[in-house]
Amino acid sequence: MQQQSLRTSLLLALLGAIFYVPFLGGVHLFDWDEINFAEISREMLITKEYFRVYVNFIPFWEKPPLFFWLQSLCMDAFGVGEFAARLPNALCGIATLVLVYQTGRRLYNHRFGLIWSLTYFGTVLPFLYFKSGIIDPWFNFFIFAGLYHFILFYWKKDGFELDLPHSKWRYLFLGGFWIGMGILTKGQTAYLIAVLTMGVYWVSQRFRMYVNVPQFIGFTLAATLVTLTWYGLETWKNGTWFIEEFNKYQYRLFSTPDAGHKGFPGYHFVVLLIGCFPASIFALRAFWKMPAEEFRYRSDFRRWMKYLFWVVLILFTIVKSKIVHYSSMCYFPLTYLAALSIDKLISGEIGFNKAMRFGLWSIAGVFALTVCAMPFIGMHTEMLQPLFKDPFAQESLGADVRWTGWEVIPGVFLLGVMATAFYLFRKGRRAQQEASGDVARQAFWRGFQVLFAGTAVFVMLTLIFFIGRIEGYSQRAAISFFESKIGQDCYVVTHGYRSYAQLFYTRKPRVTNEKSYDRDWLYTGDIDKDVFVVTKVQTAHELQQIPGMQEIGRENGFVFFRRLKP
Repeated sequence: MQQQSLRTSLLLALLGAIFYVPFLGGVHLFDWDEINFAEISREMLITKEYFRVYVNFIPFWEKPPLFFWLQSLCMDAFGVGEFAARLPNALCGIATLVLVYQTGRRLYNHRFGLIWSLTYFGTVLPFLYFKSGIIDPWFNFFIFAGLYHFILFYWKKDGFELDLPHSKWRYLFLGGFWIGMGILTKGQTAYLIAVLTMGVYWVSQRFRMYVNVPQFIGFTLAATLVTLTWYGLETWKNGTWFIEEFNKYQYRLFSTPDAGHKGFPGYHFVVLLIGCFPASIFALRAFWKMPAEEFRYRSDFRRWMKYLFWVVLILFTIVKSKIVHYSSMCYFPLTYLAALSIDKLISGEIGFNKAMRFGLWSIAGVFALTVCAMPFIGMHTEMLQPLFKDPFAQESLGADVRWTGWEVIPGVFLLGVMATAFYLFRKGRRAQQEASGDVARQAFWRGFQVLFAGTAVFVMLTLIFFIGRIEGYSQRAAISFFESKIGQDCYVVTHGYRSYAQLFYTRKPRVTNEKSYDRDWLYTGDIDKDVFVVTKVQTAHELQQIPGMQEIGRENGFVFFRRLKP
């Protein structure tokens, strides 16, 4: 069993490496978060200041530093660039596939671990996030690991039938340790999610004290000791400034649609339903009555995962700022619940019903139709331009982006995957009707392998065919301009919109003149270097009115200005 577990873990790690690592540097980082975080990590290497977070060489209070430590290590090893900025999350993807396999194997068996791992691997949004440079993959990994070890502590304490070789205190402190790592990654929300989930479970137990006060304090103390390795040092060196500003920022995210990130109340439900295809369709079945489990710990784990899912979904539904990745912690419970349904389907304990078939074909059809329509739209963007009132959008749609028509391949491939998977599902249903259990199980298992592995390939193909072209419309003109200023002794800023791209892609050196932070000085003052300003077409007139500000070009909705040193 140990050899099988190790061999499977290594194969899953290899699978993750094959899909997550290639093409990480194939396209520029996308504003907002990717470039922001990469710039922070770049500046860490320049300043050699690893315990205070800076962006634009100004203290930055919105995030703790752990993820930036990972990025800066990768940049130090592989150079500053897109590959190094995204590599930590590719490694997180590999670790996640192994983690869910080992968890599933321990709770159920080898097959269940494989199903859960394959489900996570072949679900759209998790796949995309492992190829990004945002914080959330590691943040979610730590929260799940922390909550999982807390659950093991509870099972050990209450004598659940699962064989647990270590002491309950070891599981408890490991749980706190991983939550502390989550806090160091993105903040106290890690602890909040864990404690809220524990609280919901406590209510479901009719307020039975399944964990006593000293044990809960021990869990919290372990998390606190981890966080003090940075929060404590930051406070000791610089006072409470960071914590105060960080908490203000968290409150602003909670209470207002920060940075214009608005959304309707069901925003995250729609994101998870469509974005977590195909896992979301199978996960829905697990919220209804399921066959009884053989062991108490399995039914208990299902409850924990349901509570975790609802805690995250409701919490970020309440939060006013709506961003796709805010609900990404749901990926762990959602893929587990999907794996549970799939396992029961393979074993014949539940049926592959019409709702599942409709849901799978509906969302797959939306993806395939969108992908197949994109080349046609790209070749005829003039049809779209009148539909947009925003001048920048109108101009950017006129970008010189080459479409060949072969971009329909991912959409056609997905339809082929669906057809093949459903052929196997029908074969499995016929075998069940004929009381041929082994044939049915094999057909269903192969069908799910085709569905999830095929979806992963579909996402990979879509990235290869489309992400560069999307960038051609959205940001490439500006980034190319920024890159042209690398090594030039000048100031480069944006006007009318916020961005970190001008920092990362000009490889901005350490600030030596504090006046450069003063926009009035850059525009009208006695500057010591040439100033380049990038704006969008709708705000270009504001710069045209400034004496000495000369327009030097425009492209795809961006307008470029220069002010020469006197």
